[in-house]
Amino acid sequence: MSGTGSIMEAGVPSARSRALAVLRVRSRALAVGLLPAAVAVVLVAARMTGRLAGDPWPAVTLAVCAVAALVLLVGGIFGAVVLRASPAVTPTVPLSEAAAPDLYRLVQDLTDRMNVPAPSAIALTPDCDSWLEDRTHAAHRRDGISAGPESQPGAAPVLVIGSPFLWWMRVAELRAVLAPVVAGTGPSAHPDIADARGFVRGLDAAVDVGGRRGLGWIAAPARLLLRLCRVDAAEMERGVAAAASERAQGVDYGLRIVAQEQVGLAYAGWDRLLTRVALPAWRMGRWPAHLDAGVVSALTELSRRDRLADGFTSRLGERPACDLLEQPGAVDEAASLLAARLFHGGPAGTGPQWSPVEWAAYPEEVVDRKWRTEAARLHTALDALTVPAAPPAPSASASASASAAFAPAPAPTAVDGFAGPTLERVLGYLTDPAGAGAAGEALAGRLSGDLAREERAAGAAQPSAGKARGADAVPLFPLQPPRSGRDLLADHVTAMVCCAAVDYAGAAPGLDWLDGPVLLVGGDRRSDLAPRVLCLVEDGDPEPLRDWLADLGVRPEKPVRLV
Repeated sequence: MSGTGSIMEAGVPSARSRALAVLRVRSRALAVGLLPAAVAVVLVAARMTGRLAGDPWPAVTLAVCAVAALVLLVGGIFGAVVLRASPAVTPTVPLSEAAAPDLYRLVQDLTDRMNVPAPSAIALTPDCDSWLEDRTHAAHRRDGISAGPESQPGAAPVLVIGSPFLWWMRVAELRAVLAPVVAGTGPSAHPDIADARGFVRGLDAAVDVGGRRGLGWIAAPARLLLRLCRVDAAEMERGVAAAASERAQGVDYGLRIVAQEQVGLAYAGWDRLLTRVALPAWRMGRWPAHLDAGVVSALTELSRRDRLADGFTSRLGERPACDLLEQPGAVDEAASLLAARLFHGGPAGTGPQWSPVEWAAYPEEVVDRKWRTEAARLHTALDALTVPAAPPAPSASASASASAAFAPAPAPTAVDGFAGPTLERVLGYLTDPAGAGAAGEALAGRLSGDLAREERAAGAAQPSAGKARGADAVPLFPLQPPRSGRDLLADHVTAMVCCAAVDYAGAAPGLDWLDGPVLLVGGDRRSDLAPRVLCLVEDGDPEPLRDWLADLGVRPEKPVRLV
């Protein structure tokens, strides 16, 4: 077995020639660093042989030697940083051969058919992607980031597989998708390509080191070298990818075309599941323990709604790729916890304020709690804004009268003897016959400020807050969507309405796999609430929402339970 694969492909530059171009940048940088020392050696030799006698050569020689020593010192420090700096490693869930013997056999069969080295290990990532990752850097072993055979010098790269693929794809589809990825171990084993990749990763890590105190000067030359080799490094990777794709042509090529459709579908479902379902739970201090199993439900629901996905669910009768794992539930839980850390910045382990939640308990433990938390925040904001305006005294000045005229409207008093937070209070405050929306703007601004303060306080409470840097900082891929003040206000008013419906109309919190928290009335989802809330928030018109509440049998003057 050659172990290197083909690195020459028709129509693309040679990956090896591009790797040599990257290494030439390194050689030129080394030559520039050694040039003053070479000049100093020449001057000293000329002085010792008497060829440069007399002034000003003694002073020139001394100055050049000093400059050479300084350049060598700076270059030595820079080179040591590039060699020792730890390249970024993607956080993953390690998967030993004992935990997934069938998956390892599938990958080994692929490598045998394509005549390439086998990956040194397999790991899972909570994302819809797969790649090879080199973890042989000495800094990884020194810092304990990587251990085992994959961290030994000269070891093959680690195969990183997106965990949603294992649950949504069938075994044959996963095999077809992994074939071109696994084929990349051949070009990766070539010494020139491996050396060039190591140089680029070292420069990238040096840029990160440049953010530390006392080493800020490291970043500038590292960025310069990265710019000089950027084009060649990119073309080298394209050549490697083309070579791997060419080598994998003979392995399940027809099935790979069909499997790529599943990759796109999995990405769409995974994105919706994270942003609509997982994110509300993460914000409440809970993390769904089986996200990968949830993506199957989300994609099945998407297939039911989208006619373009018709027929995809018929595949569910085939053997799923998660059957290649010995304990898929435990692996799913570990991947779900890692997803919460990567996309939200949650703690690395469970705790009183960070606990798992099962899908069956999601409506009660996440949706209902989310609604009541937002309703409580809404009334706290109203408490801060709604100051009863005292009627002006007969002797008050004109300015005092004008101030009273523009004071916020007083909170509606309790009706029928009910006290406490009521929906009527919200409706009364936001009602604006003129449609100017001044009260809504003030309330939206207050909510935005309160929420920002809560998030800052939560971030400061984490033990690692302010200490993480570079690849260690989490979340690496935050999902926090930018929400305007009006969006926040609409969400909080919707939460208040849902709380009232649950308390007095027999409604219940529910979970939609694609849209997240929903309100269920009589077991059916009510999707007609949002436009009525927008009429109140944007136009100050409460009548559509009042009609909706009356139809449901909800009395706005009744207090809502907030905890």
